[in-house]
Amino acid sequence: MITQNFHVAVPTVFYDDEEINISGTINHIEHLYNKGVKSVLVCGTTGEQHSLRVEEKRALIKAIDNNQIVNNMEIIFGVAAIRQKDAEELAELIAVTNIAGIVLGYPPYILPTQQEAINYTKSIMNKVNKPIVLYNNPGRTGFNLSAESIISLSKYNNIIGIKDPGDEDKVAILKKEIKQQFYYYAGGEVDLEDKLMAGYNRLSSIAGNIYPKEVDDWFSYILNKNSEMGPKIINVENKIKHLYDGNVIVNIKNEISLGITRKPLGN
Repeated sequence: MITQNFHVAVPTVFYDDEEINISGTINHIEHLYNKGVKSVLVCGTTGEQHSLRVEEKRALIKAIDNNQIVNNMEIIFGVAAIRQKDAEELAELIAVTNIAGIVLGYPPYILPTQQEAINYTKSIMNKVNKPIVLYNNPGRTGFNLSAESIISLSKYNNIIGIKDPGDEDKVAILKKEIKQQFYYYAGGEVDLEDKLMAGYNRLSSIAGNIYPKEVDDWFSYILNKNSEMGPKIINVENKIKHLYDGNVIVNIKNEISLGITRKPLGN
């Protein structure tokens, strides 16, 4: 189950030679747990998953499932690949773990048709009997899942929401046509208030890697208009703005010593 309305998208930790540091990644997840974070997204929002080989992703999945942390937190795993076969392999592995669910991204660069994307989604869905959040990210992949495709896919019980569905007009269409409970995730903190006003109702946080409690409170304040939090909000917004000045992933890793980024990031 995916029940939390706020999760932190954690960066992947790498050694100086750019090899994956699995223990370092899990240590960061445990650090967030000790800070009160209840849910994390691994291999997702931070955009590093497309630099990972399938065998690296498999090793990360197995290490998480073999760690007690998977029983203490809601762990979500990002699944996406240029080749459908690779995404299916990851989904099959996740299906037999205690990982709570997946965020399903679409292949970058190759520009599938809408029907090809729907078939890709159904194929992954058939491999993993867990909740699925679709991930629409045209700014990075070049592919934009249409409102019609999202509506069609929302009819399947284990597809529970979508991350970054699109602009205000598109969200309005989705909320009108999708009658059942459906979650709309904002990817990161940029323009969060505008997105919540447009109908988004969950957050996949990046700044939460450094400011988990502050971002959670800020999100709740905007979502619920909790006036008691008002005086603290300006300080939180300034921290987030500073973090997003430049490459946010590089800034996060530098701020809390999470190793390097794979080049060309961090050049």
